[in-house]
Amino acid sequence: MRKHWLLNLIIAFASVAWGISALFSQPPLLAAATPTPAPAKVTPTPEPSPGTVFGVVRNEQGPVAGARVRLQLAETHTTTAADGSFTLTGVTATQPVTVTAWASGHYNGWTQAIAGAAPVTITLTAHYTSDNLDYDWYSFEGVEGSKACGLCHTANAEWEADAHAQAAINPRFLTMYMGTDIHGNKNSSLPKDNLGKPLPPDLSQPYYGPGFRLDYPDRAGNCAACHTPAASKLDPANTCGWSGCHSSTTAAYSEQVPDGVSPLYLTGDAAEGISCEFCHKIGEVFLVPETGLPHPDKPGISSVRLYRPAGEDQLFFGTFDDVSRPADSYLPLLEESAFCAPCHYGVFDGVAGDMTVADGVVIYNSFGEWLASPYSDPETGQTCQDCHMPAGNSDYFVFAEKGGLPRDPQRIHSHRMPGAADKTLLQNAVTMTATARLAGDQMQVEVSLTNDKTGHSVPTDSPLRHMILVVQASDAANRELPLQVGPQLPDWTGNYAGRPGQVYAQILEDEWTGESPTGAFWRPIRLISDTRLKAMATDVSRYSFTLPDNGSAKIEVRLIYRRAFQQLMQWKGWTDPDMVMEEATLTVERSE
Repeated sequence: MRKHWLLNLIIAFASVAWGISALFSQPPLLAAATPTPAPAKVTPTPEPSPGTVFGVVRNEQGPVAGARVRLQLAETHTTTAADGSFTLTGVTATQPVTVTAWASGHYNGWTQAIAGAAPVTITLTAHYTSDNLDYDWYSFEGVEGSKACGLCHTANAEWEADAHAQAAINPRFLTMYMGTDIHGNKNSSLPKDNLGKPLPPDLSQPYYGPGFRLDYPDRAGNCAACHTPAASKLDPANTCGWSGCHSSTTAAYSEQVPDGVSPLYLTGDAAEGISCEFCHKIGEVFLVPETGLPHPDKPGISSVRLYRPAGEDQLFFGTFDDVSRPADSYLPLLEESAFCAPCHYGVFDGVAGDMTVADGVVIYNSFGEWLASPYSDPETGQTCQDCHMPAGNSDYFVFAEKGGLPRDPQRIHSHRMPGAADKTLLQNAVTMTATARLAGDQMQVEVSLTNDKTGHSVPTDSPLRHMILVVQASDAANRELPLQVGPQLPDWTGNYAGRPGQVYAQILEDEWTGESPTGAFWRPIRLISDTRLKAMATDVSRYSFTLPDNGSAKIEVRLIYRRAFQQLMQWKGWTDPDMVMEEATLTVERSE
């Protein structure tokens, strides 16, 4: 019995010891309830196969998902998977090919690869995100400014002939800003009321037209924000300075208010207007989410984010994701209409506040007009660049002798950017149809104008621009027939005043002087009428003339584009010719 008792005691102690050991050897209850994480899924490396290039895109943080990978100069492209891997198929070359990659916030990257060989790695480098206000703009091989770009880039000659390159020296702009004519003549004095507001000019005395600096001699205004954005090293975010609404006296006595930016007497890069590098340093455009338009109080440069480098860094944004040169980065924004918005939307008059202008008048609005039109439909529409920077005229954007590669011409955009001075563009802006029929002793003429070829109003932007439809009827002896019914052209059309016809213009009234139409839109103004042709709109006008007793009658219809009001052009000495956009001649025979 004693032996069995001792044996039972030993067994009991052993059981307790085993239980304690088991208790302490088990993980805590919470840990036991947490499942062991599965290992990260890794895309298996495919076996090399003919016609296939595969690999991975990485940056300093690791694999890059969503990067665009392309066989250089080809349509063959793909997007990297979550682990940075990619596969390009259909590569027919047997020799090494260049494979490129790009992801937002990075420079373009590239490497050499052989189809069917081992996988490759493309390493992307993040570009800088700062803006160096003290940057002195680009120079290369001793050449400064946009001409330095022209050492390699074929588009420089196109840009030099474009209005953007003339923005700082445009005689219409400068004479309206200074209040002079093209010869520098300036009004000796302008009549003002007891509050200092201008009165209508005394036209018995020499007069050279209105001018911003005549009305505001100690203010810079906001003109430089679009016309000469390189004229100052002022922070683009400083809307107070770029808007130029404070006087020089205020700026002199306030640390918070900077001097405004003047567009006058510029040299070097500043005198280039909207230069090559200025546009290709823009990485972002700021728009109001609710409207899709720029903030009304942020003109031009104040609505963009620039990436000007410091030190040895450099960065150029472009429209190709397969450029294998240092400092280049692809930017889809460059092919979007939004890129043009900051300088093609402008609100004047009113009271500027934080990101708004109360009671302002929209003057420049070609972007807003496009946005409100069917042309802005991303599926069926067209961008600003489609019309004003058409592709197809060149197969190199860098000279071959400078290392340029032959490309699809449909991917290389022209930088001539035709506009209001381009006759071909104007003659392909609208469609005009004219008909004439007999109704008793009356000849009835109907003219229809349709804006079916332009993605904004015609004309657009500058309120000086307008179209004049002139309808003239004459008998067999070329004597003009009197108008019986129909609209007549207003006095401000000058040499066409009183003739049968219609005007298409944005008419403003100067609230200081009562003058209308006015081009002095920096003053308090109000919109009187806007008869311009909106995108896809049609206007029909009708005229009735008395026919001669016998013989035939001829009707001549012309649609004329004029850069500015004729009286203003005479004051300023501008010589821009009228351009005939559309014309038609009709003949009506009257039988006995």
